[in-house]
Parts: sequence; C-alpha cells; structure tokens
Amino acid sequence: MTPNRRDWMVGAGALAMATVAARGWSQPADAAAAEAQAPPLPALGTSWTLPLLPMELLDGGRFEPARADGQVLVLYWWASTCPFCAVTTPHLNAFWQRHRQRPGWQLLTLSIDRTREAAVRYLQQRGYAFPCAWVTPDIQRAMPKPKGLPITLVRGRDGRLLMAERGQLFAEDIDAIAQWL
Repeated sequence: MTPNRRDWMVGAGALAMATVAARGWSQPADAAAAEAQAPPLPALGTSWTLPLLPMELLDGGRFEPARADGQVLVLYWWASTCPFCAVTTPHLNAFWQRHRQRPGWQLLTLSIDRTREAAVRYLQQRGYAFPCAWVTPDIQRAMPKPKGLPITLVRGRDGRLLMAERGQLFAEDIDAIAQWL
C-alpha cells in the first residue's frame, strides 16, 4: 500500500522533530513536561467533555461559551513556532474568511505561545483575523490541550465530537469542516 500524504507528513514531522532536538532547539522544560502529561485526542462520536471558559480574545473581544451552545464549534490549538501550524493556519484563516458570516458555527483558536505578545505579533504580521485567545495557565488547567500540535477539534450541534486531528492539515482537510456548518 502506498502511504497517503498525511502518513508521509507524520513521518516527515518525526524527522523534523529529531533534527530540532539534535540541534539543541527545544521548548522550555515546563512546556515539554506539560506536553508529556497532555491527554490523548478524544474519540470521535463521544460527547464533548472539554469545559469551555469565557476568554478574552487577542483582538479585545470575548468568547462566551454559552453562545456556542447548539452550534458547530471548531477549536484549534497552535503556536507561532510550530512549523506544522505555519502550514495549517493559513488554510484555517481562508476558511474563516469564506464562512464566517454563516450562522450556526463558531471558531476559537488557542495560541500556546510563551507570551501573549508573540501571538499578537504573529497574527498581525500575517493578517490573520480569526478569533484567538492566548492560553493562560488557568485556561490550560481547565481546557488541557490534547497531545500534539496543531490540534483541531470540531464539536457538532448535538455536542458530539465530529473531528479530532493532531498535526498538519491541508486545505482539503480544513475545507471538509464545511460539511458540518
């Protein structure tokens, strides 16, 4: 069987991470420890158990969990230093631009950058306008990011998990979310 593009990318990602480790580039020890303790991706079809918190968005707005009840909710954890996020995030931004006026869904992206300023700078430099919160320690405790990066979760209107992906997504992967909008 010929490996598909996603399988190839997982292998390439392992190679890239080994290269990063060999050159001595790494996350701070506390970030590595947190990643080691991160929960696995939730199973598709299960009821959403991740508590959502009210959050200040980086653009000054607010995310209110009650407004997402009964709607499709797309959660996306990312970091400005993540090479796989750098490929996925432009597709997500394009998806947001195309579908943001459609009723019945919400997008919340969660930056795990070391500082709020780094996340803001990254978004501004690239012209990304999607809703984004910076993950504070309180948010991390209440809503622990599953293992890996980037992480994309899609909760359906009925509260069940429709999509749970770890790693880089391609334009067609992001565009497939439209089937649930």
